[in-house]
Amino acid sequence: MLWSLIKILVFVAAVTALTYGGTMLMEVEGGATIGVAGIEFTLSPLEIVFALVALVVAVWLGLKILAFLVATFKFLNGDETAISRYFDRNRERKGYEALSDGMMALASGEGHLAMTKAARAEKYLKQPQLTNLLTAQAAELTGDRRKAESTYKQLLTNEKTRFVGVRGIMKQKLSDGDTDTALALAKKAFALKPSHEETQDVLLQLQAAKADWTGARETLGAKLKSGNLPRDVHKRRDAVLALSAARDVMEDGKSIEAREAAIEANRLSPDLIPAAVMAANGYIASGNARYATRVLTKAWSVQPHPDLAAAFAEIEPGENPDARLKRFRTLIKTTPDHPETKMLLAELHISAEDFPGAKRALGDLVTTDPTTRNLTLMAAIERGEGAEDSVVRGWLTKALTASRGPQWVCENCHHIHPQWAATCSNCQSFDTLSWKTPPTGDISMPAGTEMLPLIVGQDKPEETLPEVVELDVSEPVTEATSEK
Repeated sequence: MLWSLIKILVFVAAVTALTYGGTMLMEVEGGATIGVAGIEFTLSPLEIVFALVALVVAVWLGLKILAFLVATFKFLNGDETAISRYFDRNRERKGYEALSDGMMALASGEGHLAMTKAARAEKYLKQPQLTNLLTAQAAELTGDRRKAESTYKQLLTNEKTRFVGVRGIMKQKLSDGDTDTALALAKKAFALKPSHEETQDVLLQLQAAKADWTGARETLGAKLKSGNLPRDVHKRRDAVLALSAARDVMEDGKSIEAREAAIEANRLSPDLIPAAVMAANGYIASGNARYATRVLTKAWSVQPHPDLAAAFAEIEPGENPDARLKRFRTLIKTTPDHPETKMLLAELHISAEDFPGAKRALGDLVTTDPTTRNLTLMAAIERGEGAEDSVVRGWLTKALTASRGPQWVCENCHHIHPQWAATCSNCQSFDTLSWKTPPTGDISMPAGTEMLPLIVGQDKPEETLPEVVELDVSEPVTEATSEK
């Protein structure tokens, strides 16, 4: 309100001043005579003032017109001017609108529209580092792989977009199944951006699939250094890689080097079952039973597994059943309530021909968690106690249709593996195998049923071994097992 009052007062004062000035000029006598081409013009003082104002306005307009003409000439000549900047801003606006529309079309799955908008954006913006990526992704969406690849190759020529181009071609090669080229491109992308998490994961997976364990461990170290991997997960996966390297060394016949690599893998991750088994076998081969017992006991306390029990039996392969049962107490006492422990204890009692003890060891496992293995053991116990054949066959029939129990299952694709491996044979994922019961409907070979002949030993008379052991469809743990 006050500001409006001030403006009104200023306006009134200005009008008053102009009016007073005009009145004063009208009262002044005299004037000026101007002659132009023989014609004289007599002007009063007031008219002279108006003429001067008009002259100033005319000069100002003339300068503006002259500047406009000069700018037009420069614009036509290709120089940057206010006119050119105006048209540039207009083109830039249209280009960014087309780029935005293209991104929305790409997100909506409209590939052809996205390509059209990308071409329009390139026409106005002339910035391929912005539009080529949209063009490549739109081409992939429409199935034009050749256009996408050529666009990614254009991105390789610019240092700022080289990584994007390499990554795009790498993903194309992966989808084509060309893992050799994809691996080379992944290494190139990793060199350009060592901390890029997706590139690290792809490179690690490809290196593991190609059994490049040394390179994979370097990539794993880079993931830890860049903060893309927790330290405990890094130790676990580094152990997996070390174990895989140890297996390759063993296949080459270098037993000492393999033993050292397996021990390193077990040190990095004591709960990794295959590493514990391999390290224990190395200690057994070198005559160090105490270290082998410690390694297997520690792994068993984390995750009981038939392979650990098999390796534990190999520490003293020639002992009698009673001595074996006594020695296995060291292993069993760490996890007395685990189903694997109960089945192992039942097998040990069966080997000692203590069938009531074996039944007590199984407890209610056959009803609470029936599996092929514990039902088979129950059939063996019934046969050992002299039950009728119909009773034994009843347990065997249940065993044929029961769950196979824990298996090596891929967490990514749920594929079941008969043996542990660093990478899934189905989806090539790295370190995704877990020892667990697969979903209902998945079928694999039963694990652990080979433990009965292993622990009992083949030096017993044939009639003391239940015929149910013939149900075992898995392969022996070692060749030495069949010779006992």
